[in-house]
Amino acid sequence: MLNRRLRIIVCESRGFSDEAAAFLRRTGDLVLADLDRVGLLAAVEDADVLWVRLRHAIDAGVIARGAHLRYIVSPTTGLNHIDLAAARRRSIEVLSLRGERDFLRNVRATAEHTVALILALIRHVPAAVQHVAAGGWDRDAFRGSELFSKTAGIVGFGRLGQAVARYLAAFEMQILITDPGGEGPLPIPGVRRVPLMALLREADVVTLHASFSERDRRFFGAPEFAAMKAGAIFVNTARGELVDEAVLLASLQSGRIAGAALDVLAGEGSTDVADHPLVRYARTRDNLIITPHIGGCTTESMHKTEVFLAARLAELCLSPLGTPERAAASGAADSPGRQPS
Repeated sequence: MLNRRLRIIVCESRGFSDEAAAFLRRTGDLVLADLDRVGLLAAVEDADVLWVRLRHAIDAGVIARGAHLRYIVSPTTGLNHIDLAAARRRSIEVLSLRGERDFLRNVRATAEHTVALILALIRHVPAAVQHVAAGGWDRDAFRGSELFSKTAGIVGFGRLGQAVARYLAAFEMQILITDPGGEGPLPIPGVRRVPLMALLREADVVTLHASFSERDRRFFGAPEFAAMKAGAIFVNTARGELVDEAVLLASLQSGRIAGAALDVLAGEGSTDVADHPLVRYARTRDNLIITPHIGGCTTESMHKTEVFLAARLAELCLSPLGTPERAAASGAADSPGRQPS
């Protein structure tokens, strides 16, 4: 057990769960803040626990400033915003939602957002809303497409891929899936497993729900976009780093694909988003929709995940094993930053 009360810094606290905050106050001295990079570097110097979302890259520079840092908490499944090797070297334990499959089974926000993006794209919803706001009422300018009887191709068939498949099946779509790590019986009737290139040739909607690791960086690139069915759309609510964004942009500009909807961009926490090539393209074209990584950002999902992780942190810190040595023994900070798909 730690010999002094923990100092817990929540560095992005807007909308933070009151119930989770109550757990944390019983665990240590809680500071709810809204920090920029400079504030983060100052605050981490006195932190035993750093609670983050996705605004900041928790890199070696941040970790080096945390002389007392014992835990980093991130209510996410992906951990590519945290330097796990640097955390391991300091015996800092990283608590996240990665691998928490029982808990995550009822967290559906990203799957629902995926369907919302598909519908918004094929029905030209953002452009139609702007048209009416400007005083227009020309319905024929926004003639869209239907999902009924079309084919959906789901790349990655873990938790989120399966949820999206069930939602799209309700539109009476044909569902194809490819999942390099999957085999055996499929849990959803009517779903067909096919190789990736076969899926791309047949699917009208391709939606990406794969895990991310460095070996998968830009795995969806020129061969994959070239194989997509003419007139198909591409959706990514997983990680921007999975996609070769230069090829995606070229595919949109050439008309090789009809459109794309993205909730993620590569390096989104460290780039000037306004100057990102895809964002510049989206300013003047309505066949690309980009949202700011809001897939998991619902009141319900954030409350559930914050309470879940606050309780886990309390259990660790108030137990005899709640020590830096526990982190070193468990190797928790050394495992790859993959996201359950």
